[in-house]
Amino acid sequence: MLAWKMPPRVEPLVQLSSADTIDHYKIRKLSVSMGLLTHLSLLITDLDHTLVGNDGSLDLLNQVLDRYRQTIGTKIVYATGRSRESYQDLITTQRLLVPDVLIAAVGTEIYFDAAETLDSAWVDELSHNWCREEVVTIASRFADLESQPQSEQRPFKVSYYLSPNVAAAVVIQLQELFAQQGLDVEVIYSGGRDLDILPRGGDKGTAVQFLRDRWQIDPAQSVVCGDSGNDISLFKYGSERGIIVGNAQSELRLWHELHPVNHHYLAVADYAAGILEGLQYFKFVE
Repeated sequence: MLAWKMPPRVEPLVQLSSADTIDHYKIRKLSVSMGLLTHLSLLITDLDHTLVGNDGSLDLLNQVLDRYRQTIGTKIVYATGRSRESYQDLITTQRLLVPDVLIAAVGTEIYFDAAETLDSAWVDELSHNWCREEVVTIASRFADLESQPQSEQRPFKVSYYLSPNVAAAVVIQLQELFAQQGLDVEVIYSGGRDLDILPRGGDKGTAVQFLRDRWQIDPAQSVVCGDSGNDISLFKYGSERGIIVGNAQSELRLWHELHPVNHHYLAVADYAAGILEGLQYFKFVE
């Protein structure tokens, strides 16, 4: 795994060429001088199609974040739908900085400092009123639900594939059945195919609030970034600065349109270039 380092200059200047941008969006000058900018204490980002997607803009963002980490101790958190094992596969092909924390399995798993075991306090939070066997039994009544591979079935996550043609109806019926059985769960549909069933409060957004509370970090100094339906919770609960990348899925775009707030920003640029654009918008970089 490669951690990118900035040259030791007071006000380094880096440039993103048009060849590395998405939709011809250009960030001509990107200063990471810390003097008059908003203090960035915490950055949380989804991986696939948010941070990862364009190597040039990813390399540039890595430089900016690594400089912040070295200078003011910015914490970096990846919040992904992937399992920890799938994340390990990803980092063999992508140049990613080592995160302070990995939030995996759509928020249901938290790993601190590259640990291989789940954070026990988060496990305790999710264990209340979660009965995985009952969830699977109820979901098995729906012929439209196709079980995802065993690697994606986690202690606090049950995952299926579901066609977008029937998704709206199936999700409503599932929610009604779970409520009738007294099961307090979340049903999350994203990317036009992935349906995840989690304990209530087991999503990415609640995991972020858990971390912020533990670290005592101001939401105004925190940024969350995402592109799909399973990222909606990142923007839902707190007042962190939120960046929705330009290539965001329709379900997140619709949610953003229905819940407009000043601390959320829909970027023009895609992938990591969209994160950089958002960081500029919120005055974390110039």
